[in-house]
Amino acid sequence: MHRHFVNDPRDIVTEALSGMERAYPRLLRWNREPSYVTRAGPVGPPKVALLAGGGSGHEPLHTGFVGVGMLDAAVPGAVFASPAAVQVEEATKAVSSGRGVLYVVKNYTGDVVNFNMAAEFVAEQGIEVRTVLVDDDLATDGIEGGPGRRGTAAVVTVEKVCGAAAERGANLGEVAALGARVAAGSRSLAVALGAGTHPGDRQPSFELAEDEVEYGVGIHGERGIGRRPFAPAADLARMVVNPLVEALALASGDAVIVIVNGLGSTHPLELSVMFLEVARLLDSLGIEIAGSLVGSYVTSLDMAGCSVTLTRADEQLVELWEAPVRTPALTW
Repeated sequence: MHRHFVNDPRDIVTEALSGMERAYPRLLRWNREPSYVTRAGPVGPPKVALLAGGGSGHEPLHTGFVGVGMLDAAVPGAVFASPAAVQVEEATKAVSSGRGVLYVVKNYTGDVVNFNMAAEFVAEQGIEVRTVLVDDDLATDGIEGGPGRRGTAAVVTVEKVCGAAAERGANLGEVAALGARVAAGSRSLAVALGAGTHPGDRQPSFELAEDEVEYGVGIHGERGIGRRPFAPAADLARMVVNPLVEALALASGDAVIVIVNGLGSTHPLELSVMFLEVARLLDSLGIEIAGSLVGSYVTSLDMAGCSVTLTRADEQLVELWEAPVRTPALTW
Protein backbone atom coordinates (compact mmCIF):
# COMPACT_ATOMS: atom_id res chain seq x y z
CA MET A 1 0.00 0.00 0.00
CA HIS A 2 1.13 3.54 -0.74
CA ARG A 3 2.04 5.09 2.59
CA HIS A 4 0.34 8.17 4.04
CA PHE A 5 0.18 9.72 7.48
CA VAL A 6 -3.28 8.33 8.12
CA ASN A 7 -5.14 6.20 10.65
CA ASP A 8 -8.24 4.89 8.88
CA PRO A 9 -8.59 6.29 5.32
CA ARG A 10 -12.34 6.60 5.93
CA ASP A 11 -11.67 9.10 8.72
CA ILE A 12 -9.02 11.23 7.04
CA VAL A 13 -11.30 14.21 6.25
CA THR A 14 -12.93 14.46 9.68
CA GLU A 15 -9.63 13.96 11.50
CA ALA A 16 -7.96 16.59 9.31
CA LEU A 17 -10.75 19.09 10.00
CA SER A 18 -10.49 18.41 13.73
CA GLY A 19 -6.73 18.90 13.59
CA MET A 20 -7.09 22.11 11.61
CA GLU A 21 -9.52 23.53 14.18
CA ARG A 22 -7.10 22.67 16.98
CA ALA A 23 -4.22 24.30 15.09
CA TYR A 24 -6.06 27.57 14.32
CA PRO A 25 -8.57 28.11 17.16
CA ARG A 26 -8.53 31.91 16.75
CA LEU A 27 -9.30 31.67 13.05
CA LEU A 28 -11.59 28.69 12.45
CA ARG A 29 -14.55 26.82 13.87
CA TRP A 30 -15.57 23.42 12.49
CA ASN A 31 -19.24 22.51 12.68
CA ARG A 32 -19.42 18.73 12.91
CA GLU A 33 -22.92 17.92 11.65
CA PRO A 34 -23.40 18.89 8.96
CA SER A 35 -19.76 19.54 8.23
CA TYR A 36 -18.65 23.08 7.41
CA VAL A 37 -15.97 25.54 8.55
CA THR A 38 -16.57 29.18 9.51
CA ARG A 39 -14.57 32.01 11.00
CA ALA A 40 -14.02 31.54 14.71
CA GLY A 41 -14.93 35.03 15.88
CA PRO A 42 -17.51 37.66 15.05
CA VAL A 43 -17.11 39.16 11.57
CA GLY A 44 -18.05 42.71 12.58
CA PRO A 45 -20.55 44.92 10.78
CA PRO A 46 -22.95 43.12 8.42
CA LYS A 47 -21.28 42.31 5.11
CA VAL A 48 -21.68 40.14 2.07
CA ALA A 49 -20.66 36.63 3.11
CA LEU A 50 -18.41 34.50 0.89
CA LEU A 51 -18.87 30.75 0.84
CA ALA A 52 -17.01 28.14 -1.21
CA GLY A 53 -16.52 24.41 -1.09
CA GLY A 54 -15.83 21.19 -2.89
CA GLY A 55 -14.19 17.85 -2.41
CA SER A 56 -11.36 17.36 0.04
CA GLY A 57 -7.90 16.44 -1.21
CA HIS A 58 -7.24 19.95 -2.58
CA GLU A 59 -6.05 21.50 0.67
CA PRO A 60 -5.48 24.20 1.66
CA LEU A 61 -8.42 24.94 -0.66
CA HIS A 62 -11.05 25.86 0.57
CA THR A 63 -10.92 25.53 4.35
CA GLY A 64 -7.48 27.13 4.53
CA PHE A 65 -8.87 30.34 3.04
CA VAL A 66 -11.49 31.00 5.71
CA GLY A 67 -10.69 34.23 7.52
CA VAL A 68 -10.48 37.99 7.28
CA GLY A 69 -10.22 39.15 3.69
CA MET A 70 -11.34 35.88 2.08
CA LEU A 71 -14.03 33.34 2.92
CA ASP A 72 -16.62 33.38 5.69
CA ALA A 73 -17.31 29.66 5.30
CA ALA A 74 -16.02 26.60 3.46
CA VAL A 75 -17.91 23.37 2.91
CA PRO A 76 -15.75 20.24 2.46
CA GLY A 77 -16.92 17.02 0.87
CA ALA A 78 -15.23 13.65 0.99
CA VAL A 79 -12.00 13.23 -0.98
CA PHE A 80 -12.69 14.39 -4.54
CA ALA A 81 -16.47 14.40 -3.86
CA SER A 82 -18.88 17.32 -3.77
CA PRO A 83 -20.34 18.43 -0.44
CA ALA A 84 -24.04 17.78 0.04
CA ALA A 85 -26.60 20.52 -0.52
CA VAL A 86 -27.62 20.40 3.16
CA GLN A 87 -24.04 21.24 4.18
CA VAL A 88 -24.05 24.28 1.91
CA GLU A 89 -27.50 25.31 3.13
CA GLU A 90 -26.58 25.18 6.82
CA ALA A 91 -23.26 26.96 6.25
CA THR A 92 -25.10 29.69 4.35
CA LYS A 93 -27.50 30.26 7.22
CA ALA A 94 -24.59 30.30 9.67
CA VAL A 95 -22.74 33.16 7.93
CA SER A 96 -25.58 35.22 6.45
CA SER A 97 -25.82 38.67 8.06
CA GLY A 98 -28.61 40.07 5.89
CA ARG A 99 -26.53 41.46 3.02
CA GLY A 100 -26.54 38.35 0.88
CA VAL A 101 -24.16 35.46 0.29
CA LEU A 102 -21.83 34.85 -2.64
CA TYR A 103 -21.13 31.26 -3.63
CA VAL A 104 -17.76 30.68 -5.34
CA VAL A 105 -18.19 27.40 -7.22
CA LYS A 106 -15.67 25.48 -9.30
CA ASN A 107 -17.13 24.10 -12.51
CA TYR A 108 -17.73 20.46 -11.63
CA THR A 109 -21.15 18.90 -12.08
CA GLY A 110 -21.64 17.77 -8.48
CA ASP A 111 -20.57 21.11 -7.03
CA VAL A 112 -22.77 23.07 -9.44
CA VAL A 113 -25.85 20.92 -8.78
CA ASN A 114 -25.53 20.91 -4.98
CA PHE A 115 -24.72 24.60 -4.64
CA ASN A 116 -27.67 25.45 -6.89
CA MET A 117 -29.96 23.30 -4.77
CA ALA A 118 -28.74 25.02 -1.61
CA ALA A 119 -29.30 28.44 -3.19
CA GLU A 120 -32.92 27.47 -3.87
CA PHE A 121 -33.39 26.23 -0.31
CA VAL A 122 -32.05 29.38 1.35
CA ALA A 123 -33.91 31.67 -1.07
CA GLU A 124 -37.13 30.23 0.33
CA GLN A 125 -35.87 31.36 3.74
CA GLY A 126 -35.21 34.92 2.58
CA ILE A 127 -31.44 34.74 1.98
CA GLU A 128 -30.28 36.22 -1.31
CA VAL A 129 -27.50 34.26 -3.04
CA ARG A 130 -25.43 34.95 -6.12
CA THR A 131 -23.00 32.47 -7.67
CA VAL A 132 -19.65 32.96 -9.40
CA LEU A 133 -18.68 29.97 -11.51
CA VAL A 134 -14.92 29.50 -11.85
CA ASP A 135 -13.99 27.74 -15.11
CA ASP A 136 -10.36 28.53 -15.82
CA ASP A 137 -8.80 25.21 -16.93
CA LEU A 138 -7.72 25.68 -20.52
CA ALA A 139 -7.10 21.95 -20.95
CA THR A 140 -10.85 21.31 -21.04
CA ASP A 141 -11.77 24.25 -23.26
CA GLY A 142 -13.83 23.23 -26.27
CA ILE A 143 -14.36 19.58 -25.31
CA GLU A 144 -17.68 18.59 -26.83
CA GLY A 145 -20.36 17.04 -24.66
CA GLY A 146 -18.78 18.05 -21.36
CA PRO A 147 -19.61 20.68 -18.74
CA GLY A 148 -17.00 23.10 -20.07
CA ARG A 149 -13.72 24.25 -18.58
CA ARG A 150 -12.96 22.86 -15.12
CA GLY A 151 -12.41 25.15 -12.16
CA THR A 152 -8.86 25.14 -10.79
CA ALA A 153 -6.43 27.59 -9.18
CA ALA A 154 -8.12 30.79 -10.40
CA VAL A 155 -10.58 30.14 -7.59
CA VAL A 156 -7.92 31.51 -5.21
CA THR A 157 -7.82 34.82 -7.09
CA VAL A 158 -11.62 35.03 -7.12
CA GLU A 159 -11.87 34.35 -3.39
CA LYS A 160 -9.10 36.81 -2.53
CA VAL A 161 -10.41 39.69 -4.66
CA CYS A 162 -14.07 39.17 -3.76
CA GLY A 163 -13.21 38.71 -0.09
CA ALA A 164 -11.38 42.03 -0.02
CA ALA A 165 -14.30 43.80 -1.72
CA ALA A 166 -16.78 42.32 0.75
CA GLU A 167 -14.65 43.42 3.70
CA ARG A 168 -14.78 46.98 2.30
CA GLY A 169 -18.57 46.95 2.27
CA ALA A 170 -19.35 46.29 -1.40
CA ASN A 171 -22.88 45.03 -2.01
CA LEU A 172 -23.76 41.57 -3.30
CA GLY A 173 -24.20 42.65 -6.91
CA GLU A 174 -20.85 44.43 -6.91
CA VAL A 175 -18.99 41.48 -5.38
CA ALA A 176 -20.62 39.00 -7.75
CA ALA A 177 -19.82 41.13 -10.81
CA LEU A 178 -16.23 41.44 -9.65
CA GLY A 179 -15.91 37.68 -9.21
CA ALA A 180 -17.38 37.02 -12.64
CA ARG A 181 -14.88 39.45 -14.18
CA VAL A 182 -11.94 37.76 -12.46
CA ALA A 183 -13.12 34.30 -13.54
CA ALA A 184 -13.65 35.42 -17.14
CA GLY A 185 -10.16 36.93 -17.24
CA SER A 186 -8.38 33.85 -15.86
CA ARG A 187 -6.96 30.74 -17.48
CA SER A 188 -4.87 27.89 -16.05
CA LEU A 189 -2.88 24.90 -17.28
CA ALA A 190 -1.17 22.15 -15.32
CA VAL A 191 1.56 19.61 -15.96
CA ALA A 192 2.33 16.58 -13.80
CA LEU A 193 5.49 14.53 -13.28
CA GLY A 194 3.58 11.91 -11.31
CA ALA A 195 0.03 11.13 -10.22
CA GLY A 196 -1.41 11.35 -6.73
CA THR A 197 -2.59 8.34 -4.74
CA HIS A 198 -5.95 8.25 -3.01
CA PRO A 199 -5.61 7.45 0.72
CA GLY A 200 -5.97 3.71 1.13
CA ASP A 201 -5.19 2.90 -2.51
CA ARG A 202 -2.14 0.90 -3.53
CA GLN A 203 -1.44 2.63 -6.84
CA PRO A 204 -1.48 6.23 -8.13
CA SER A 205 -4.31 7.28 -10.44
CA PHE A 206 -2.09 6.91 -13.51
CA GLU A 207 1.44 5.85 -14.41
CA LEU A 208 4.09 7.81 -16.32
CA ALA A 209 7.33 6.70 -17.89
CA GLU A 210 10.46 8.42 -16.63
CA ASP A 211 10.77 10.45 -19.83
CA GLU A 212 7.12 11.62 -19.88
CA VAL A 213 4.97 14.33 -18.30
CA GLU A 214 1.19 14.46 -18.23
CA TYR A 215 -0.01 17.68 -19.88
CA GLY A 216 -3.30 19.31 -18.93
CA VAL A 217 -4.06 17.31 -15.77
CA GLY A 218 -7.03 18.11 -13.55
CA ILE A 219 -7.16 18.41 -9.78
CA HIS A 220 -9.10 15.17 -9.18
CA GLY A 221 -6.39 12.84 -10.41
CA GLU A 222 -7.67 13.04 -13.99
CA ARG A 223 -5.36 12.23 -16.83
CA GLY A 224 -4.36 15.14 -19.00
CA ILE A 225 -5.00 15.82 -22.65
CA GLY A 226 -1.70 14.32 -23.77
CA ARG A 227 1.77 13.08 -22.90
CA ARG A 228 4.77 15.28 -23.57
CA PRO A 229 8.51 14.57 -23.24
CA PHE A 230 10.07 15.44 -19.92
CA ALA A 231 12.15 18.61 -20.33
CA PRO A 232 13.93 21.34 -18.34
CA ALA A 233 11.79 23.81 -16.39
CA ALA A 234 12.18 26.51 -19.04
CA ASP A 235 10.62 24.25 -21.68
CA LEU A 236 7.84 23.05 -19.40
CA ALA A 237 6.99 26.64 -18.47
CA ARG A 238 6.84 27.62 -22.14
CA MET A 239 4.55 24.66 -22.82
CA VAL A 240 2.10 26.00 -20.24
CA VAL A 241 2.43 29.78 -20.55
CA ASN A 242 2.21 30.28 -24.30
CA PRO A 243 -1.30 28.78 -24.62
CA LEU A 244 -2.49 30.88 -21.66
CA VAL A 245 -1.19 34.09 -23.22
CA GLU A 246 -2.92 33.20 -26.48
CA ALA A 247 -6.21 32.27 -24.80
CA LEU A 248 -6.36 35.56 -22.90
CA ALA A 249 -5.18 37.54 -25.95
CA LEU A 250 -2.48 39.14 -23.81
CA ALA A 251 -0.21 41.69 -25.45
CA SER A 252 2.69 43.95 -24.56
CA GLY A 253 1.60 46.47 -21.96
CA ASP A 254 -1.00 44.20 -20.35
CA ALA A 255 -0.77 43.24 -16.68
CA VAL A 256 -1.52 39.93 -14.98
CA ILE A 257 -1.71 38.27 -11.59
CA VAL A 258 0.29 35.03 -11.69
CA ILE A 259 -0.20 31.94 -9.56
CA VAL A 260 2.35 29.13 -9.79
CA ASN A 261 0.62 26.43 -7.81
CA GLY A 262 1.99 23.13 -6.55
CA LEU A 263 -0.27 20.11 -6.97
CA GLY A 264 0.65 18.40 -3.73
CA SER A 265 4.21 17.10 -3.56
CA THR A 266 6.19 19.63 -5.58
CA HIS A 267 8.93 21.25 -3.52
CA PRO A 268 9.02 25.06 -3.07
CA LEU A 269 12.45 25.11 -4.73
CA GLU A 270 10.91 23.70 -7.90
CA LEU A 271 7.94 26.07 -7.79
CA SER A 272 10.25 29.07 -7.48
CA VAL A 273 12.23 27.88 -10.49
CA MET A 274 8.99 27.52 -12.45
CA PHE A 275 7.90 31.01 -11.43
CA LEU A 276 11.23 32.41 -12.59
CA GLU A 277 10.74 30.81 -16.01
CA VAL A 278 7.14 32.06 -16.20
CA ALA A 279 8.33 35.56 -15.31
CA ARG A 280 11.06 35.45 -17.95
CA LEU A 281 8.54 34.47 -20.61
CA LEU A 282 6.13 37.23 -19.62
CA ASP A 283 8.97 39.77 -19.50
CA SER A 284 9.96 38.82 -23.03
CA LEU A 285 6.40 39.56 -24.18
CA GLY A 286 6.20 42.89 -22.35
CA ILE A 287 3.51 41.61 -19.98
CA GLU A 288 3.70 43.06 -16.47
CA ILE A 289 3.38 40.86 -13.38
CA ALA A 290 1.21 43.01 -11.13
CA GLY A 291 0.77 40.39 -8.43
CA SER A 292 1.95 36.85 -7.77
CA LEU A 293 1.58 33.82 -5.56
CA VAL A 294 3.91 30.81 -5.46
CA GLY A 295 3.14 27.72 -3.41
CA SER A 296 0.77 24.78 -3.02
CA TYR A 297 -2.74 26.18 -2.70
CA VAL A 298 -4.98 23.99 -4.88
CA THR A 299 -3.61 20.47 -4.69
CA SER A 300 -4.52 17.02 -5.98
CA LEU A 301 -3.56 14.89 -2.99
CA ASP A 302 0.16 14.13 -3.45
CA MET A 303 0.42 14.73 -7.19
CA ALA A 304 3.86 15.86 -8.37
CA GLY A 305 3.27 18.77 -10.67
CA CYS A 306 2.29 22.39 -10.92
CA SER A 307 -0.24 24.65 -12.56
CA VAL A 308 0.12 28.20 -13.84
CA THR A 309 -2.76 30.65 -13.65
CA LEU A 310 -2.82 34.03 -15.38
CA THR A 311 -5.49 36.61 -14.55
CA ARG A 312 -5.91 39.84 -16.47
CA ALA A 313 -5.28 42.63 -13.96
CA ASP A 314 -6.22 46.27 -13.66
CA GLU A 315 -5.72 48.83 -10.92
CA GLN A 316 -8.86 47.80 -9.01
CA LEU A 317 -8.02 44.09 -9.04
CA VAL A 318 -4.44 44.69 -7.95
CA GLU A 319 -5.57 46.90 -5.07
CA LEU A 320 -7.99 44.22 -3.86
CA TRP A 321 -5.38 41.48 -4.36
CA GLU A 322 -2.95 43.41 -2.15
CA ALA A 323 -5.55 44.16 0.57
CA PRO A 324 -4.89 42.58 3.99
CA VAL A 325 -5.84 38.93 4.48
CA ARG A 326 -5.52 36.58 7.44
CA THR A 327 -6.31 32.92 6.94
CA PRO A 328 -4.45 29.71 7.81
CA ALA A 329 -3.09 29.39 4.26
CA LEU A 330 -2.77 32.99 3.12
CA THR A 331 -1.79 35.97 5.26
CA TRP A 332 -0.38 39.39 4.44
